[in-house]
Amino acid sequence: MRIIFTFLFSIFFLSSFAQYKSIGRTEVVKTNNGFQLLRDGMPYYVNGAGGDQHLDILNFIGGNSIRTWGTENAKEILDKSHELGISVCLGLWVGHERHGFNYNDEYAVKAQLESFKKEILKFKDHPALLMWAVGNEVDLFYSNFRVWDAVGEIANMIKELDPNHPVMTVTAGIDPSEIYMIKTHCPDIDILGINTYGGIKDLSSLIKKYGWQKPYMVTEWGPYGHWESPLTSWGVAIEASSKEKAEFRDQAYQAIEQDSTLCLGSYAFLWGYKQEQTPTWYGIFTKNGNATQSVDILNSYWKKNKKNSAPIINYFELNGHKSVASVKIKRKKECHFTFDVIDLDNDSLSYFFELMPESNDKKSGGDFEKTPEPVSFSIINQTNNDIKIKAPRKKGAYRFFIYAYDGFNNVATANFPFYVK
Repeated sequence: MRIIFTFLFSIFFLSSFAQYKSIGRTEVVKTNNGFQLLRDGMPYYVNGAGGDQHLDILNFIGGNSIRTWGTENAKEILDKSHELGISVCLGLWVGHERHGFNYNDEYAVKAQLESFKKEILKFKDHPALLMWAVGNEVDLFYSNFRVWDAVGEIANMIKELDPNHPVMTVTAGIDPSEIYMIKTHCPDIDILGINTYGGIKDLSSLIKKYGWQKPYMVTEWGPYGHWESPLTSWGVAIEASSKEKAEFRDQAYQAIEQDSTLCLGSYAFLWGYKQEQTPTWYGIFTKNGNATQSVDILNSYWKKNKKNSAPIINYFELNGHKSVASVKIKRKKECHFTFDVIDLDNDSLSYFFELMPESNDKKSGGDFEKTPEPVSFSIINQTNNDIKIKAPRKKGAYRFFIYAYDGFNNVATANFPFYVK
């Protein structure tokens, strides 16, 4: 009986291991001009996206990698990515000081290290694994520099357990003191990951200026962040339209591609949907899975596949004013919104409008936010290029959203912040 059990266990063990038998080895190599990423011995430039949704679309437009922030559902994500030929930069969520993690607590630091050890051993041989990302923006609003000792210790452990994949850590922007800290306390970090938005055009020059001599990646990039956007007179950030975001992504990607010596690629943010400031600010897709014009921009660089293009919204105004005008309206008075939307494929467009109070659950660093409940509104009149509604009865800050759908899972979005007085 024991012989039979041992035989069956051996078969089970070998069959379980067989799914990971072709390990995708990744390495960073020095070249005459700088650095290059190799995967299974072949050059591998990362055309990536941050998120694990809509992988079929990512694959279709030439994306080859995704980035996660933690190991939740990692097995499912790795397996699905492998089926599509997409690699995964697997994140290890290192505790944040601003969330209460105490890096003076040696037991908490040790427990975190041990928990990561289990995850590394579990996934290190998966063929979809590209690299490890130790932490995301642990430097955001922090004061205890011992976090870098912890990051360095985690990186060292990964090197011992998994020699087949590089190790990266990800910072919020770039700062000379952090470059020094990482170089000093984290010598096993192979790649520096940088999340940057409006500052993308200066990144390559700052990397060199601040003395980082290893390769780097742009691990989050997209439209202007809400913290760097213009404000209304009542202090809320003005969001760009999907067209303006796409145009900035175009400029941003040109800046990324220009640094062919140290930059190993990038991960566009966010390949999916989330509420952050508004329901549309960072997501490349809407909540119901419709793709914005930013997908077309990425397609134009990565694969240039023939796809149905998203609608383009040229303007969205209130009573003849742009959003930077800080428009205020009296209660129950007429709000006349005008807009111009085109579709390069001449698709028939349908529109959805939504009124929301300004969010009162705004957080920092991408922490979870609750989406405001929509407010009902009365339509006075509506045509193909305008809509008249009555302003809400309750005073305060609001946003009026427009969604233009083309019937092919594409959308154009914009919103107008206004204040009811």
